[in-house]
Amino acid sequence: MELNRQHLSNRNLNLVLLAIVVIVCLYVTPGYLAMRRPEALRKGPGVTRIAHLSEWFEGIKGTAGDTDVYILDSGKPGGSALILGGTHANEPAGYMAAILMLENAVPAQGRLYIIPHANASALTYTDPMEGVPREFTLQAASGKRVFRHGSRATSPMNQWPDPDIYVHASSGQQLSGSETRNLNRAYPGRADGNFTEMIAYAITSLIRKDSIDITIDLHEAAPEYPVINAIVAHERAMPTASGAILNLEIEGVVMGLEPSPASLRGLSHRELGDSTATLALLMESPNATQGRLRGRTDEALILTGKDSQYVRGQKLGRLFVPYDEKGWPLHLRVARHVGGLQAIFAAHAMTAPERAIVLGGVPTYDELATKRLEPFL
Repeated sequence: MELNRQHLSNRNLNLVLLAIVVIVCLYVTPGYLAMRRPEALRKGPGVTRIAHLSEWFEGIKGTAGDTDVYILDSGKPGGSALILGGTHANEPAGYMAAILMLENAVPAQGRLYIIPHANASALTYTDPMEGVPREFTLQAASGKRVFRHGSRATSPMNQWPDPDIYVHASSGQQLSGSETRNLNRAYPGRADGNFTEMIAYAITSLIRKDSIDITIDLHEAAPEYPVINAIVAHERAMPTASGAILNLEIEGVVMGLEPSPASLRGLSHRELGDSTATLALLMESPNATQGRLRGRTDEALILTGKDSQYVRGQKLGRLFVPYDEKGWPLHLRVARHVGGLQAIFAAHAMTAPERAIVLGGVPTYDELATKRLEPFL
């Protein structure tokens, strides 16, 4: 009799636990499914065509890697540029700068390609155990805008398991196994590679087939990371990057210049510069949500960049950027990217006027720094 009572008690407990699991699943499923829906962006006045990345490599057609490519064609002879946002979907200033460009830029010469979510798979989930929000909201001029906040790496739903050691295919360089899902360790990619390598291959194919003159990959990094508030340039892109740094200094914007290390493989500024004719560059802005010194990671930290722990870190000399109570707000980080893009295009026009990319409609650094992002979205 006692055994029967114990069995009944265990069964009831199991049913209660099962019911709790079902309730939790019902609660979280809508949010999970919402993360897997493509983010709706708005076509700006300069966009002449919206393509899919699979047009340049059919191997990713219909997958979570088949992201949108916005093409802004002036119809006038000139050069071509590709802006990559969202290589890492937890670096919002990069993809917000790309979104701002596609919603505002009107080309007067040449063509501009914009991929706001280069690794769209990484936008479908957040990093486990990191406690980061799934989205953030801006009260834009066009109404309330909700933007996704994702992960640094391809979703495990699209590529799993990670190997113990990731071997970069073309160089043989060995990295941590988790880097196998990092798009910025996968270039130039492989047509028959893993999911992330195929995304990299599709982007490389676009650059080759459409003869892209300049490729700029937009990123963010932790304030304690040494390469920050900087342009990283392949050696062939150094004259353009140097001219851009001077253009920014004239505007009162201090930006560092770093050479692309030949010994670090798989990165866009190295591999795209080596394997294609494009001038490959990367920009970094300071983002507290990326770092290990941060406190609570919430929507406010994404938007304001204010973190008391980083203020302490600055006072202790642990950071590579100034960091006070004002923080590094999102609009200022986006301003650095957008201002940097304009400075790069201006420098390129000076060295190769016949291949210039001239844009109108883009807010200046000062406009973004003072008016914030909202009026331009």
